[in-house]
Amino acid sequence: MLAVSPPPRLPLLTFTPLRAFPPLPPRRRGLSRRRIRRSSTPLVLLRARAGRHAGIVIDVDEMAENGDRDLPVDVSFTRRLPPALTVGDGLDALLRAANEVKATPPAGARSGVIRFEVLVPPSTKALKWCSQFRGSSLFPQFYLSRKLTSVPSFQLEICGIGSAICFHGSYLVKNEFDLVSRYISSDSHLIKAYGFVDMNYVKESPLVEEKLGSYYFFIPQVELSEFDSCSILSSTLVWDDSISHKFEDAVSLFESCFDQIQNSYDSSASISHKGLVPSYISGDAHLSETGNAQLVYLDAEVLASIDAKASVQKENFLTSDQSFVRFSPQLFLYSNMVVEASQDFVPIILLTADRPPELHDAGANQAINQVNHFGTFVRYFFNLPPPGDQIHARMVLTTLDSAAYYAMQAPQGPVHINCAFREPLDYTNQHWNVDCLRGLDKWFKNSEPYTRYLRMKTVSAFGNYSCSVMEVLEIIEKAEQGLLLVGAIHTDEDMWAVALLARHLSWPVATDILSGLRLRKVVNSLPGLDKSILFIDHIDQILLSDSAKNWISPDVIVQIGSRITSKRVGMFLETSFPSSYILIDRHPCRHDPSHVVTHRIQANVAEFAASLCRCTFQRKRSRWTEILTILNSVVSQEIMFQIHAKCSLTEPYVAHIIGESLYGDAVMFVGNSMVIRDLDMFGSGWMDYTTNGNNVMTHHFPDFVGTAVAGNRGASGIDGLISTAIGFAIGSNKHVFCVVGDISFLHDTNGLALLNQRAWRKPMTIIVVNNHGGAIFSFLPVAKTASPQILEKFFYASHDISISKLCAAHRVKHFLVQTKAELHDALVKSNMEQVDCLVEVDNSIDSNANFHRIMSMFSNYSTSQYLAYLLEAPCLKSEVDAIPVDRIDSVECMLYRIQLSAPRTSGLSDGRFIHEGFVLKLRVDDNIVGFGEVAPIEIHEEDLLDVEEQLRFLLHRVKDSVLDVIPLLRGSFSNWIWTSLGIPPSSIFPSVKCGLEMAILNLLASQQKCSLFKVLAGCDPLGRDENVIEYSQNSSGSIQICALVDCNGSPMEVALAVAKLAAEGFTTFKLKVGRRESPIEDATALHKIREVVGYQINIRVDANQKWTYEQAVEFGSRVKSLRLEYIEEPVSSVNDLIKFCENSVLPVALDETIDNLKGDIIPKLHQFVHPGIVALVIKPSVVGGFENAAHIAKWAQLHDKMAVISSTYESSIGLASYIQLAHYVDQQSSIVSRIRNKDKCRAAAHGLGTYQWLREDVSEQKLKIHASPLGDGIRASVEDAHGYLHHLNINNDKIERTYGEEKLRSYSIQVDADDCSYLVKLREAGDHTNEKVVLLLHGFLGTSEDWVPMMKALAPSARVIAIDLPGHGESQIMQRHKNSEQFIVTVQLVADLLLKLMCHITDGEVVVVGYSMGARIALHMALNQDHKIRGAVTISGSPGLRDEASRRRRVAIDKSRAQFLMSCGLECFLQTWYSGKLWNSLREHPEFNSLVRTRSKHKNIKALAKVLADSSVGRQKSLWEDLKHLKRPLLIVAGEKDAKFKDISQKMRMEIMNHAECGSDGPKGKELCEMIIIPDSGHAVHVENPLPLVRAVRKFLLKLY
Repeated sequence: MLAVSPPPRLPLLTFTPLRAFPPLPPRRRGLSRRRIRRSSTPLVLLRARAGRHAGIVIDVDEMAENGDRDLPVDVSFTRRLPPALTVGDGLDALLRAANEVKATPPAGARSGVIRFEVLVPPSTKALKWCSQFRGSSLFPQFYLSRKLTSVPSFQLEICGIGSAICFHGSYLVKNEFDLVSRYISSDSHLIKAYGFVDMNYVKESPLVEEKLGSYYFFIPQVELSEFDSCSILSSTLVWDDSISHKFEDAVSLFESCFDQIQNSYDSSASISHKGLVPSYISGDAHLSETGNAQLVYLDAEVLASIDAKASVQKENFLTSDQSFVRFSPQLFLYSNMVVEASQDFVPIILLTADRPPELHDAGANQAINQVNHFGTFVRYFFNLPPPGDQIHARMVLTTLDSAAYYAMQAPQGPVHINCAFREPLDYTNQHWNVDCLRGLDKWFKNSEPYTRYLRMKTVSAFGNYSCSVMEVLEIIEKAEQGLLLVGAIHTDEDMWAVALLARHLSWPVATDILSGLRLRKVVNSLPGLDKSILFIDHIDQILLSDSAKNWISPDVIVQIGSRITSKRVGMFLETSFPSSYILIDRHPCRHDPSHVVTHRIQANVAEFAASLCRCTFQRKRSRWTEILTILNSVVSQEIMFQIHAKCSLTEPYVAHIIGESLYGDAVMFVGNSMVIRDLDMFGSGWMDYTTNGNNVMTHHFPDFVGTAVAGNRGASGIDGLISTAIGFAIGSNKHVFCVVGDISFLHDTNGLALLNQRAWRKPMTIIVVNNHGGAIFSFLPVAKTASPQILEKFFYASHDISISKLCAAHRVKHFLVQTKAELHDALVKSNMEQVDCLVEVDNSIDSNANFHRIMSMFSNYSTSQYLAYLLEAPCLKSEVDAIPVDRIDSVECMLYRIQLSAPRTSGLSDGRFIHEGFVLKLRVDDNIVGFGEVAPIEIHEEDLLDVEEQLRFLLHRVKDSVLDVIPLLRGSFSNWIWTSLGIPPSSIFPSVKCGLEMAILNLLASQQKCSLFKVLAGCDPLGRDENVIEYSQNSSGSIQICALVDCNGSPMEVALAVAKLAAEGFTTFKLKVGRRESPIEDATALHKIREVVGYQINIRVDANQKWTYEQAVEFGSRVKSLRLEYIEEPVSSVNDLIKFCENSVLPVALDETIDNLKGDIIPKLHQFVHPGIVALVIKPSVVGGFENAAHIAKWAQLHDKMAVISSTYESSIGLASYIQLAHYVDQQSSIVSRIRNKDKCRAAAHGLGTYQWLREDVSEQKLKIHASPLGDGIRASVEDAHGYLHHLNINNDKIERTYGEEKLRSYSIQVDADDCSYLVKLREAGDHTNEKVVLLLHGFLGTSEDWVPMMKALAPSARVIAIDLPGHGESQIMQRHKNSEQFIVTVQLVADLLLKLMCHITDGEVVVVGYSMGARIALHMALNQDHKIRGAVTISGSPGLRDEASRRRRVAIDKSRAQFLMSCGLECFLQTWYSGKLWNSLREHPEFNSLVRTRSKHKNIKALAKVLADSSVGRQKSLWEDLKHLKRPLLIVAGEKDAKFKDISQKMRMEIMNHAECGSDGPKGKELCEMIIIPDSGHAVHVENPLPLVRAVRKFLLKLY
């Protein structure tokens, strides 16, 4: 039995000792302005005289020795509740959840730990929330703060109250922490125990005293964990019959605890609390000091590490870093700040010093009339008389209380108290009469104001619903095109409430830069997952398009928060005339400059959100909403492209990337004029926020973290901005990034003196955008009419003031940045060095204005273009609410083989001149078909077998997928691959991605009854939009084609070949060079061509990176007079290439250099902006498709370079598609030239001359390519290319084989063992006569269906069989004899049954592939049944546990999980199972929810629970020693993000390799064992990134057979 003693009656508080505080007056210690930090000095422990009993208290030392104390409780799980709008709602949710468990307790569970968690607003701070309960008698109460090593910028803060269970004992005793680990489960990874080491619990006192080797820990009853992305409120129930604390006792304790909490909790007081530490140490509490205490905590991972160590040290525990108190901000007051505060509703108390009234109007020095000095900009004014004994202090207090009340009432704002002094600054000691303090006794004894202002609270935020409120709700419910417009909001509570409201309404959300929702940090970085809220961040830029402006027309607008920054949005609101415009704000003031508001609701955001969230609206995504969301993506991608394509540092670039610098708790203060407009137009959030390592709650709503942005937008002045930003930094206690213009900065240079004082705040980073004047005037009409001299002198206010010298004078660190790299480095340094610094961004007014103009025109054009396409597309023309979507009905793949007329110039080719590839055929219905081509050659990284394997896998995924690709919208096709197919786009080979995109684009063209070119270019928006540049979009246009010549033969033979082609009509030629012994010979051939043909043709040469730098220079010197159009890839090194451009007169083109760039190509192209590089040769099948090719071409055109589309010997299917892509690129070049006010470039001759190599083709008709009657070369028309694809008939004689979706065979086989029978459900793919047999084994909760895509991909290589393991899917395992003992379904038993099954299926050997639990079975078979196993593949597998204690504990854990499954059902079990850290990356997968739904289809829960307990890794024999005797090849696979199993895999490999290298007679280690880490995947590799896994398994099979 356990020794149970009464719980302690003392709150354990980890604060620095009292002597760390400065002496304080008798009352209000909380007014101290010092920050309290943890140090190694002694700890103050507060021993309370009265306390409430809470939880179980266990004296571990007195516990009788028994074998079960290290075993987990019967049931342990965490239930996550829906997000709560407020903390109070969160507490209610926890109580409701506990009542539900109380009504239906876990059946048969004699012990358990149940934890409830609910997300509450991120503004719920641990320290502030803890202060609510300082008067409570419920103990212990605690708070800790700790920096995480994995995320240095992140501060973890936790507080709690009450204890569900306490432990105390000695950690010097062996296995002393076994009992603690009994109640802390790895399935609930946030549950922790808190307490002390080297501290002893004395139950007789009770008290805690210092004692080496002792410990005291408790699990809180209620806990608040404050993370950087969310705050989590949780409660824990603990019961254990073995210590006479039953489930009913735990529930009773829980209810008692919540009674105390709810009685103590005051929602209105949770906003702030000053002086937390002194408020705890007050009253009649007794204090004692001890010198060796520090609050520490434990979780399952720490306990596991303790179990693995021979001795326990204090360093093994997780320690807290600091405790601190937060105070009210210090304010720096300026005259213009009062106007800003009044207009922006900022509550401020202004205390102004004045001379006495008798000196006014008497000529006294420094005496002016300060009565009503701030006029109507203050909410309240009082003129205090000069102090004296006759002035009662009560009058001063009531005046201050009244002023504070007026400042905080709606509308909030500044109040002014004028304080007259007869002798200011006179500190001489004088006798004064204490009678003036009479009546203040009560005030001195408490922390309340002298006068309290009370008002009745509203009932549940419109809880009774008046007629007017019902009218608003009805309007919102009936809205067809509702828009949620979020203006300036300033608190985390408001951001949280808006997020919940937006998700509830499913309306588009247009965010202002001051809303805090604009520079949000996306928690789920993978595309396509942030769909719960439809953010429209770029409404301002969308409205540049007249067609979009006319189309949007919302019928209902709900605006939260006032003051919209964008003038364009304001003008749109004036003209849109929605039927209802509802404005919600805290104050009653009329903020309606457009005069369109129809309903004005005075309420805070949480109240309004609560009222709407209680109503049930039909959540629907309308056609209007979908199109608006797409337009936002269009503009977002255009902005991103233009900003990153521009090599120089621009002001829009600063605005766009500044969000990525807001690490941790950083916030922003933004100045007025151009900087706030740039941020509003171009600001963007942080897309890869999860890379920082914090993945605590990524499976919860919301998918982002808001970032507060403040600004002086009251009167939008430019005075005092630096000083205001410093005050904001002090008040927020966060790292503030202040962004201002140079004129604003120069109007407040005194702010640098304040900055240098560093008064109790975190470091600041001030970014000054210095364009040497007032750039905003360059955007006004006056800039077009006034002379430059007038603009410079009277508007721009140009200056040459040195900001660096101003910083030096104030000892402020200064960075001058002129490039993107310098800006990035400066921001990184400012974050790392943690000092105040100023970053000066050097720019100019003219370049800034021109780039803004270009950006606006591109956004305008793109918006109009895509809107026209979306409105004209047949699939989007429906008048119903939702956009109709088409699904791909069938997918067919054909392997072709055709003859070439000559060897390919790209590399070696066999003598038959054979070319092979695949034709993809997608079909929506009988009349809508799209063709694509995949034909890799020598220059591709993939071969034909690789391609076939991927295509067979993709066939299964593409079929029935939704066709919602937006052509050429950057990221759209990759997003479709991820969200619709569930495959990381980076894992698809470039040629496969290109062929699939080609097929989908042709399918869209067939669906819309137009050419592929029109699908790419969109509908013509130009005739409808006067502000967009004009050009002729002729769908029947044509492109010029460049001839390809292989320079084999003598110079005269080459010249004659060129002459023959010139006679046919070619005017541009590309010749392959670099294949002769010397570049001199190539130069000779070129001279001969000019001699024979002349200079009327254009010549390009392609060296394919075959020369050294010296050879390239030699060649260049010999042909510089031949007027070459360019030389393609003369050298292989990038440095040599740039050097060649600088030292040679020859123009250069890029080809292979582009092919070798991976990831986001656009930023990597900046190294090639050299004017000597004149062209980019783009092969779509190598760069990854049409979308990538079009964007590379656009980058080239923006940098005055030619964009050439080139083929890789595709058939006419590929060529016809490339012709239309090339025409689109030419048209794009014209658009770019017009927007940039550049002369139109000559159209490029595209590298599609490989059609000459096609002796045969895949189709029966011929693609028309012919000489132009105008004599401008060989040309191919869009009309002919479209006609070819539209009437395409495949020549079946050229098709080697055709396959569609692989058909699977399903059947069952019964296998008998001594005590049981196993009825096995099997799925099979491939030729059943194939001797290569692969057996696939799924993991726990899986079925054979998990392997279907992989089976279809491997079917050509082997006979592939997947089974439902015992207890899963449709398989059954039955006891054969009723009287026999209950059999146990161990890994060994399953392996034996599978051996019998394999003998039944085939006489040969089998390759077994297993995942997770299946991997353990596969490894067991490979080690113990090697006579039947040819090889094995383990995916995220383990050989088991090495030591007996670990196995014993794991058996109990899995038994507890099985009990939980039986007690609470499969749905609850799945929620808990997939909430663990092991599944972090899987939860981000787009098919996660579908996978969980599949798992919930298991019908035999009892059998599933039995397998979970019986097949536990703890019951399995450890195979670590057996690995040394491995005889069959083993492929070990783990996911890159699965740290645990990646480590296990590496240890397995080392175990095998070390033994193999030590003289074993068997195969060598490298032959015997191979390990592969699959990128972009976690534990469930076969789900998260299946294509690399398929390739690895296929290559493993090739090695075995």
